[in-house]
Amino acid sequence: MRYFDAHCHIQFDQYDSDREAIAEAMAEKEIGGLVVGCDAASSRSAVAFVENREGFYAAVGQHPNDNHAEVFDEQRYRELLLHPKVVAVGECGLDYFRPTDTSEDVKQKQKDLFQKHIRLAGETHKPLVVHARPSKGTVDAYNDALDLLEIAKKEFGDALTGDLHFFVGDSAVADRAVAIGFTVSYTAVITFARDYDDVIRSLSLENILSETDAPYVAPARRRGERNDPLSVVDVVQQLAMIRGEDEEVVRSAMLVNAQKLFKLGGL
Repeated sequence: MRYFDAHCHIQFDQYDSDREAIAEAMAEKEIGGLVVGCDAASSRSAVAFVENREGFYAAVGQHPNDNHAEVFDEQRYRELLLHPKVVAVGECGLDYFRPTDTSEDVKQKQKDLFQKHIRLAGETHKPLVVHARPSKGTVDAYNDALDLLEIAKKEFGDALTGDLHFFVGDSAVADRAVAIGFTVSYTAVITFARDYDDVIRSLSLENILSETDAPYVAPARRRGERNDPLSVVDVVQQLAMIRGEDEEVVRSAMLVNAQKLFKLGGL
């Protein structure tokens, strides 16, 4: 394995016509990936996809607002977490960007759901895959999520780890995440937006993961198209360029960081 996509959704129906071809291309280029669920159905399909595939692992959880109809069934997720290739809880967290209603009641419901995932992660010693999307021009969802995580960290200690996926926060947010043993991960957004360069340069390399969030946000060379996990190579290249570091050093670090967080053994 040379690259690891720390967050993708290759089980989604956007890949129904070429999922196998993409998986084969990933194997050829030595790219592994964490296939992430957003509700019970997509979590089950993530597990089914990774079950017999080398280099692929799954995360299971309920997104804060992707499936409003689903009632969180903790036992169902606990059963999925028993699978040997399920290595993380999520994606879960807080999303203050998309809801038309961002009342305190809505936010509290998201916090309650997130806290259930936090406890599940702490009790099972699986890292969290955190979706924190702030309202425009703020870092409000990050601050609220970290408030909850910092409290939980006092209870669970080293058993509670995780990653802030699709990170768009500032240095203060990144520092809070790192202080409790969390990483942050970057997508191909960094190939066409310069907003995050200073934060990327300020972080220690060991605190960063590379991801695609495919099928979303394709890199600059394919902007506007459906994304896929192969573009994790673009992310690694851009991280190296922004930081002014050797690409091979960054590539190796991204692999080691994923291996450590998700307890993947020898990749």
